[in-house]
Amino acid sequence: MVQEQIEAKLSAALKPLHLDVENESRKHHVPPGSETHFKIVIASSAFEGLSLVERHRQIHALLRAELAEGVHALALKTLTDREWEAQAGAIFKSPPCASGSKPKPPPG
Repeated sequence: MVQEQIEAKLSAALKPLHLDVENESRKHHVPPGSETHFKIVIASSAFEGLSLVERHRQIHALLRAELAEGVHALALKTLTDREWEAQAGAIFKSPPCASGSKPKPPPG
């Protein structure tokens, strides 16, 4: 499973204090059972001193193979351990699917 690969790679490389990987493919226009859209909430001391862009680049580099092999989208919330502890319990919502927001054609 792609989700398990993502969890294993991020855990091994970043030793996160918190890691939540959610397959959000069901919210998008893909076949049932797809693993193409993921939300990742991760807190790691490896992010200390890094900008948001640098944190996201690090995740993308770690998941290069998955992104090349079918993962279409990552919604990322990357925090340092201190940032996680300061906002623990806060809910992170992924942005809506762009294709899901298009109006449906009228019937008939």
